[in-house]
Amino acid sequence: MDLTRRKLVGSAALLAFGAAARPGHTEPDMNTLPFAATTPISVSRVGLKARDADTLAAYYRTVVGLDELSRDGTVITLGAANRPLLDIEADAAAKPDDPRSAGLFHTAFLLPERADLGRWIKHAIDRRIPVDGASDHLVSEALYLTDPEGNGIEIYTDRPHEDWKWNGPHVEMATIGLNIPDIVASAGDTEWNGAPENSIIGHVHLRVGDPKEAEAWWGREFGFDTVAEYGAQAVFLSSGGYHHHIGANSWQSSNAGKRDAGRTGLNWVEMRSASAKASEIREDPWGTVIRTVPDVA
Repeated sequence: MDLTRRKLVGSAALLAFGAAARPGHTEPDMNTLPFAATTPISVSRVGLKARDADTLAAYYRTVVGLDELSRDGTVITLGAANRPLLDIEADAAAKPDDPRSAGLFHTAFLLPERADLGRWIKHAIDRRIPVDGASDHLVSEALYLTDPEGNGIEIYTDRPHEDWKWNGPHVEMATIGLNIPDIVASAGDTEWNGAPENSIIGHVHLRVGDPKEAEAWWGREFGFDTVAEYGAQAVFLSSGGYHHHIGANSWQSSNAGKRDAGRTGLNWVEMRSASAKASEIREDPWGTVIRTVPDVA
């Protein structure tokens, strides 16, 4: 299946779906830590560089539902229930990100329950939030946005990992239409009150110059397994049987060289590792900074 194309659902269509889906009251389930965060290595948080950090932070608060946790000099830290997920560093002199270069394709915020995604969709409908796409990937259900400085965002929930279909080492994923009314119905008449406890960054999707080179690097440096490949243009990698903690594609960035550190966009990705004894910093073949921190949870 072709994951390069998202099933586009514009804001008007979302509004139409939402108007038809207002079921009776149901209580939300207690949140549990998503499977993505229980594997030996998982994504901890993401750092962005922004020309206007205040405006960008406001977007992640009002649209994604993150809380502002702290400000330290030029860095604004946001998260969910005191869990840091996103650092935004101000650099007014930075050049805009180049989507043809290596960098961030999207940061994927994973909500603990399907009903949480239903509540977020109602929030998007009520606020008329522009949405770039909406897709059922079999293993997950997702909506896509773009922040004011061009950084991609995915907001998603996983289906139970016990139900994923595997063909040997590869997990079955696809891009098909998302059943928005059914997801909204799962929320009952409960409302969105921001990203709930145990919301995490489930995965990060990177723009790279060569997915095969990215596959080799993540396998060598982190021991990641390859769980899906889409021709020579995209690869999906994970730890502990997750559908992917890292995606790497060259859909727009084929043969890209080293990143320009003077541009906005991705600043670094932080991984949490159960086997790490101390913090480490690596750079992938395109100069993307990958931090590793010990798992102290």
